[in-house]
Amino acid sequence: MLTVKFFTFNPAHENTYVLYDETQECVIIDAGCYTAQEQAILKDFISDKKLKPVMLLCTHAHFDHIMGNRFVFDTYGLKPIFHKADLDVFAAQEGVCKRYELNYDPSPAPEKHIEDGDELTFGNTTLKVFHTPGHAPGHVVFYNAENHLVINGDVLFKNTIGRTDIPLANHDDLERSIKTKLYTLPDETTVYTGHGPVTNIGYEKTHNMFVNAD
Repeated sequence: MLTVKFFTFNPAHENTYVLYDETQECVIIDAGCYTAQEQAILKDFISDKKLKPVMLLCTHAHFDHIMGNRFVFDTYGLKPIFHKADLDVFAAQEGVCKRYELNYDPSPAPEKHIEDGDELTFGNTTLKVFHTPGHAPGHVVFYNAENHLVINGDVLFKNTIGRTDIPLANHDDLERSIKTKLYTLPDETTVYTGHGPVTNIGYEKTHNMFVNAD
């Protein structure tokens, strides 16, 4: 049985996820812990649950989703894994943080990348990767069919969608990603978002005024 735990971290109120199953292996997705207190919250949870982190995954490389990568690397020896189309985004984040006067301990660079259709396994759990560009060119989501859930970063939110008024974003690509990837998942699929509350595919297909399920 897959368990999903999330923490809301950093000034952007980003959701950081820990996924684990009965084997005690876990993956950390979108490590956004920013302060020493937030780092301690993540570390203490992993320690209290006696979990073994085996992967650090990123839906995309915007600063609020990678602020904790250095801490995770220093603590667990894990380098981030994300889609290669986000390398330019990744390289720009130190400058973005400087503009916003945010502290940023630069993330280690990835040693490998993920592609659309990849399957990532930890413990008894498999996550399927879907490339979902639009909010960022290398954005991906992580889908687990057995437990009817998707960790979807900043693609789809409850009643809204990810921003496309930022560098390297594209609204048409985002709409296409939602319609051809997320809206093809079963209606009962729980959507764990990069910011804000959880939702589900059936609700968004019916109620999301930004992208219709036509």
